[in-house]
Amino acid sequence: LKLLNLKRKDKDLVNWKKDVVNNILNPRHQVKIAIVGKYIQLQDAYKSIYESLTHAGIANKAKIELLKIDAETLEKQDPAKVLKDMDGILVPGGFGYRGVEGKINAIKYARENKIPLLGLCLGVQCVVIEFARNVLGFKDANSTEFNKKTRHPVISLLEEQKKIKDLGGTMRLGSYPCRIKPSTKTYAAYKKSIISERHRHRYEFNNKYRNIFQKYGLNFVGIYPKKNLVEIVEITTHPFFVAVQFHPEFQSKPDCAHPLFRDFVKAAITIKK
Repeated sequence: LKLLNLKRKDKDLVNWKKDVVNNILNPRHQVKIAIVGKYIQLQDAYKSIYESLTHAGIANKAKIELLKIDAETLEKQDPAKVLKDMDGILVPGGFGYRGVEGKINAIKYARENKIPLLGLCLGVQCVVIEFARNVLGFKDANSTEFNKKTRHPVISLLEEQKKIKDLGGTMRLGSYPCRIKPSTKTYAAYKKSIISERHRHRYEFNNKYRNIFQKYGLNFVGIYPKKNLVEIVEITTHPFFVAVQFHPEFQSKPDCAHPLFRDFVKAAITIKK
């Protein structure tokens, strides 16, 4: 500011020092979080997610130790060996089939072993596929993005998009409202029934399967009201098993962690205790 000769207003940084700086320098907890992604080798690919986890650590007075795992690794190695020391598992977004089976294996491990899990964008689609295969018994369940001939297309294009040949510019982009079901972990995080989050995706949950998923315990707790699209799923009986179709990492700040990241890390701390 001095160099550019810009005017400034004096700012009271007492709360910043107390709630941010002090929590960074003097953490009370330490947790290990695995990021199971397909672009791990690119240091900036998940930058906003890494920062959001740091913000969640600040909010919980915790130091976050990140383990960056290439999803393809979990297609070859036993997830139990790779993830055994993790306090939480995060499955981020992406496009294309590469690494998807590894993400699904990580989700299965988190679900069966009660490890807190947060899925983002493609992460929620992998959660749906994993649940369909291993809980509902639809062994060939998939997204039509990866297998157009699957007998159980639990993730697919919207009906109005199926006849479009040129998919350019047809993604669901930008901010959309979402109605959250009360008495859920997601509602407990946001503390409100209507939220707005940013999207970047094309494929959606296939509503034809909604009843059977809910019957077996995967609850649809966030809905885009205008088109009745699934935005958030969770297993309420799990310590923390929440996956979303949007990108909450775009709305996190050092002094105001995104509520889903905050509660995900809080669950990881609780599990470790």
